[in-house]
Amino acid sequence: MSHGFETLAIHAGQDPEARTGAVIPPIYQTSTYAQDAVGAPRLGYEYSRSGNPTRDALQDCLAALEAGQVGLAFASGLAAEDTLLRAVCEPGSHVVIPDDAYGGTYRLFARVQQRWGLEFTPAKVSDPDAVRAAIRPGSTKLVWVETPTNPLLGIADIATLAAVAHDAGALLVVDNTFASPYLQQPITLGADVVVHSTTKYVGGHSDVVGGALVTADAGLGEELRYHQNAMGAVNGPFDAWLTLRGIKTLGVRMDRHCDNAERLAAYLDGHAKVAQVIYPGLPSHPGHEVAAKQMRRFGGMISFRAAGGEEHAVEICNRAKLFVLAESLGGVESLIEHPGRMTHASAAGSPLEVPGDLVRLSVGIETVDDLLADLEQALG
Repeated sequence: MSHGFETLAIHAGQDPEARTGAVIPPIYQTSTYAQDAVGAPRLGYEYSRSGNPTRDALQDCLAALEAGQVGLAFASGLAAEDTLLRAVCEPGSHVVIPDDAYGGTYRLFARVQQRWGLEFTPAKVSDPDAVRAAIRPGSTKLVWVETPTNPLLGIADIATLAAVAHDAGALLVVDNTFASPYLQQPITLGADVVVHSTTKYVGGHSDVVGGALVTADAGLGEELRYHQNAMGAVNGPFDAWLTLRGIKTLGVRMDRHCDNAERLAAYLDGHAKVAQVIYPGLPSHPGHEVAAKQMRRFGGMISFRAAGGEEHAVEICNRAKLFVLAESLGGVESLIEHPGRMTHASAAGSPLEVPGDLVRLSVGIETVDDLLADLEQALG
């Protein structure tokens, strides 16, 4: 029997605990497990890096929400990315990445993986021809996509890029952090692997760091599970429990994030002190039609360019009061940041450098009129 998203978010991997009937999965805060005999671990559990019941509950839930075969939880989104790259690639392999990828992802490729021998080419993922041209036949192992991208909110056509990647013998990886599985399920559109920073919308309360991989293929999932254990960047049981708690309200939170973001985007659009609003829900966004086709709604992230240039953008960030000046995104509280000097500073001087006049908003679930008033005073 199939269930709706909200039902899966509450129940997938989370049956009442067998011994006591506890409705919420227990936190198995243990490093090791008593074994019934030499070589006979009880229920397969022997050491919590290799397996933990609380983490298993989270992994099963993530796989269900993304319509995948195997879900794996990690200590952070970047730990998930690093594990995937080392499992699938080798020195000399090539990856196509977004030309406006998250700064941490770019840093991982440029400062860590490149030293290991992995090569990469940035491409505009909203342009399938640009992605196709960036592929190196025979050596491209992955086409790596964010949609929406961070921070310029570009939209990639997942189904089209899946075909492009598969024609070249590569896998399509989709970072689904900005959309969340509630708004978009890349595997149903042809993606091979979905990546999440579960720190963001999945956890949703800015109180836990984590990451995830979900695979369309069970065999690839088991290969990644081997590397998850071998590399060891797993999240702990309390972190897994907090993330599961956040997932239960993901659907209702995302609807409110979207409601508020739509109101704020409409307010900013055409504002005298805003040069450009970047939000997939606006018909003026070049990826609007693709986003409408593959997303349930358009998300809670807005970027805009300040009419007064970089210093004006910095002043807006500094003047905001209800919008907290902070990195990260996807929590219940609204955040504001200057990507060029904060989350994407590592991309300065590279092809992925972001405009200095850019401001990024993570729109929370507060009363929308309060958010509008704060933006009005921050714009000056």
